[in-house]
Amino acid sequence: MASTLPSSVLVVGGGGREHTLVRSLLASPARPRVICAPGNAGIAQDATCFPIAADDITGLVALARREKAEFVVVGPEVPLALGLADQLIDAGIPVYGPKAAGARLEASKIFTKEILLKYKIPTAAAGIFSEVEPALAYVRSRGAPIVIKADGLAAGKGVVVALTLAEAETAIREMLGGRFGASSRQILIEDCLTGEETSILVVVSGRDYVILPTSQDHKRIGDGDTGPNTGGMGTYSPAEVVTPALLARIENEIVRPSVNAIAGEGLDYCGTLFIGIMLTPTGPSVIEYNARFGDPETQVVLPRLDSDLLALLWAAAQRQLDGFALKVKPTHALCVVVAARGYPDKFAKGDVITLPPTLPASVTVYHAGTSLNAAGQIVTNGGRVLGVTALGSTLRQAADAAYAACDAIQCTTKYYRRDIGAKQLNRAKP
Repeated sequence: MASTLPSSVLVVGGGGREHTLVRSLLASPARPRVICAPGNAGIAQDATCFPIAADDITGLVALARREKAEFVVVGPEVPLALGLADQLIDAGIPVYGPKAAGARLEASKIFTKEILLKYKIPTAAAGIFSEVEPALAYVRSRGAPIVIKADGLAAGKGVVVALTLAEAETAIREMLGGRFGASSRQILIEDCLTGEETSILVVVSGRDYVILPTSQDHKRIGDGDTGPNTGGMGTYSPAEVVTPALLARIENEIVRPSVNAIAGEGLDYCGTLFIGIMLTPTGPSVIEYNARFGDPETQVVLPRLDSDLLALLWAAAQRQLDGFALKVKPTHALCVVVAARGYPDKFAKGDVITLPPTLPASVTVYHAGTSLNAAGQIVTNGGRVLGVTALGSTLRQAADAAYAACDAIQCTTKYYRRDIGAKQLNRAKP
């Protein structure tokens, strides 16, 4: 198969997810040339980076043509929503990532909710609002806790889990008052589901799909799941709370119906369908769809694959996914996100990062919000700065290795949660 794979791949994006994609694609037996735009300081150590923003659709298509990219893998949601896949296909360049019509599954939470309800896929009851007073009346009738979501993209910050009516009312007024611009002209108000969450990443090609290893993300900024939601502060895989029997139920009740529903809506979907699921006392229920690999879920899922990632994504893009036999390493992976103190609100940029001169072979530092300063030093350039991933024969082994590496990283404003994976570790037998 390797001889038929593309020899030149462009990865679009500049975060930890994209660094993981670059590393995984470079590990392909096909030994492709991998380039990235815009990349970051860490990706630049592994692949040639081009300073073209992920939302510069015209520039990215021109880059793919100029560099003779035979395949494009799109990381973030914004270029997908802006139609990058559409433009690449029109240019005759194969791409992994859905067209804009499919990316609406993430770009509009209301669009997704309507599909979930139409096809009777388990999900929370909800109301859709564009005016403050009806929204306030709705939350008062439903009570708290309750979830307020901006309809459109908001960089992972458009969801408020309101524990009190006062918090819900504040979120409604802020969102409908323009906090996220056009993204919050409409809001979705959902009943608050309780239980543990799991992230299911599915490689989709039309009605064919491959389910990747399970993982569990940690969204809130503070230990013990406290504080505001973030884009993700860490994750681990596998999520053992998802037993084989439960995964079969999730496939039967959620994954297969979702893939068929998307196709049934006339969406020719090729890319990752990220399904956020709450494991409620009455069964699994969909929280959200995303139209791309999760971040930081990718940082623990891809390192566990024993299959060639390039072969998998290429099979999806070529509509040859049916029958793909996924191989997974019998290892545990845990990723701790090192953030800039103050994230997800105000945080400093430009602080020097000094990485340990050597790390165990089981540990990989994926760069997210990093860049180089004038002196050539790696510095912070975003809220989530690094993703420190460790593999181990047990989750405890992976956690200990990841946290030892985090402690050894020098950066004056570094911040990270100390309890990634704690739920599973506390379930484990001594």
